[in-house]
Amino acid sequence: MGAFATGVTVVTTRLEGKPHGFTANSFTSLSLEPPLVLVCVDKKTTAHPMLTRSRIFAVNILAADQEEVSRKFADKAQEATRFDGLRTATGVTGAPLIEGSLAYADCRVVAVHDGGDHSIFVGLVEDLATWQDKPPLLFHKGRYRGLAP
Repeated sequence: MGAFATGVTVVTTRLEGKPHGFTANSFTSLSLEPPLVLVCVDKKTTAHPMLTRSRIFAVNILAADQEEVSRKFADKAQEATRFDGLRTATGVTGAPLIEGSLAYADCRVVAVHDGGDHSIFVGLVEDLATWQDKPPLLFHKGRYRGLAP
C-alpha cells in the first residue's frame, strides 16, 4: 500500500485533562451531510483505548514544513513529550489543535467499526478550519515527500 501517496495528519485527543496524539495517514472524509470523517487506528497502540474512552479527536492536516512534528508523533519513545514545545489551541471538543497545520477537523466519535487489526473511528465534524495556504506534507513509499513545483 506504500505506492499510494497520502497526506500526513496528527490525530489528537484529550483524556482526563491530558493531551495525546499520534501520526496517521489512514484518514479520509466520509460524508458531507452529515459531515463525517474517519480515521483508522491500530488496536495495539496506546492511542486506541484513549480514543475509545475520550470519544473525541481532532485531525490536524500537516504542512510540508511539519515533517518534524509528524516524526515526533510517530516515535513511541517520544510519546510522553510529544506536546512539549508545540503550540496548540483547544478545539470545541477539547481536543488539541496544532498551530501551524494546514487545517483541522474537530470531531466527536459517533461510531467505531472493526477493521481487522485496526478500528475505524467515525467522527462527526463539530468544527473545521483552514489555517494556512501552504503545500501539504505527503508520504509515499516510506518517505516524506512534497508536491513538485
